Amino acid sequence: MRRKVPLLAAILLAATALLPLAPAGAATGAGNRGTPGGGGITWTPCPEDPAVECGELAVPVDWAAPGGPTVEIALARRKAADPAARIGAMLINPGGPGGSGVDFALAGADYFSQEITRRFDLVGFDPRGVARSHPVVCSADLLARAPYPIMKNQADFDGWLAYNRQLREDCRARTGPLYDHVDTLSVVRDMDAVRAALGERKLTYYGRSYGTLIGQLYAETFPHRVRALALDGNMDHSLGTRAFLDTESAAAQDSFDEFAAWCGRDAGCALHGRDLRAFWAGLLARAERGELRFPGVPQEVPPLTQLDLISLAFGHFYGPDWARLAELLVAIDTGAEPPTGIPSRPAARSEEVGEFPSQVFCLDYRLPIRDHREYAALLRRSAKIAPDMRYNPLAFSMTAVCLGQPAPIPDPQHRLRVHGAAPLLLGNALHDPATGYDWALGTARQLGRQAVLLTYEGWGHGIYNRSECTLGAFDGYLVALTLPARGTRCPAVPPAEAKARQRSWPGPSGPLPDLPGWSLSPRPAHAG
Repeated sequence: MRRKVPLLAAILLAATALLPLAPAGAATGAGNRGTPGGGGITWTPCPEDPAVECGELAVPVDWAAPGGPTVEIALARRKAADPAARIGAMLINPGGPGGSGVDFALAGADYFSQEITRRFDLVGFDPRGVARSHPVVCSADLLARAPYPIMKNQADFDGWLAYNRQLREDCRARTGPLYDHVDTLSVVRDMDAVRAALGERKLTYYGRSYGTLIGQLYAETFPHRVRALALDGNMDHSLGTRAFLDTESAAAQDSFDEFAAWCGRDAGCALHGRDLRAFWAGLLARAERGELRFPGVPQEVPPLTQLDLISLAFGHFYGPDWARLAELLVAIDTGAEPPTGIPSRPAARSEEVGEFPSQVFCLDYRLPIRDHREYAALLRRSAKIAPDMRYNPLAFSMTAVCLGQPAPIPDPQHRLRVHGAAPLLLGNALHDPATGYDWALGTARQLGRQAVLLTYEGWGHGIYNRSECTLGAFDGYLVALTLPARGTRCPAVPPAEAKARQRSWPGPSGPLPDLPGWSLSPRPAHAG
């Protein structure tokens, strides 16, 4: 029997503990309710770290009605360490949808280089509908009852349509009018209001993962207000349903191929010397039969599904952390103790509401599928593209979550049209599981002479401090506006060496490994 509460829903409930919940009609944070587009911000010490200042800025819920209701955008500012060398403010966003820019600023000294923290005020913001900026909230019980994302028949497809209708009604009632205005185009206008409130004539910005979409659309909407946009792990907002799913599945399979190649050549792999692809296929077959369990969890916890297993591998490709993935797969196979640092699967939370930032994606990407027949054809295409991974769990889960989204949406896909902006820097790993290299190539082609693509010939999601080469290129652009030469490629660094370069906080990782569509950075001090 298929489990009624998949890991997707269980981790979503657990993830809500990481974000402070706000009443549906209120926003959290301290500060001044400034005027849209240019009001002042009152800064006060952040409760998590008094060395960082927190504030908020009021912006219209609906930018088409600027005189209407407002929502407060939560902000955090870590001032430049060397005021005499200060260039200005740099806005930062870690991705998602669902990542907290406030938390990014709180931990920014452990992510950015000393040159960046010396020269810039790091200003993080929680996008509307996320974390402290009036989060989209829904019934926690309803979120826990999400259907299994991989649909087997028309009844499953119809069940998702009915569930999504119910979820939209519930979330809209609990969140209020903002529910229909959390699209990234609105976030772009919010970010420009923050720029103006900070007194910056032009915008300097670092965005990672989903945060690159904010930067891309900012350049399109406000090209003459761009100083520097450094975009790391790039989205491609021009793709329809088939292209979106195909490219995501190709990226997931590419990362699996790299994992398999490493395991074949490195004796440190717990599966070295074995036929890894056959071993993996066996695990998937056992998961399909309901025979796999996560090591150390109580017997009453449902067994691992194929989606759970694929998501587990997918999440470990973000680092990548191949060694720990191999150890964990052995533990799942044998029932042995899992590697240290692997959390047990979370229990359901008892809060009445849970946060649901996936609504942001549903207002940015319209990915229609007519019926299960079309869906099954897309799934078969993915299985051919990704014979080991079968599909990209991030892409197919998000497609299911947004199934039946009413049209039109406020921020539909389109080819970028950027004219007159300062040149952008795009960075991407050649083997990125989530924002595949094809996306970076597509975005670079759309931007043409308006952007330079920096290629890291290694692995993982995000490249800012993977090597001296990538760090130097990003910092040189942000500080001195010096772009790398077109076609610049930074050699791969072994994952263990790249990991050692990261300081105490590894930075935002994009979607949570087992929860497609979410991106939550570790929360210091107030973690639940």
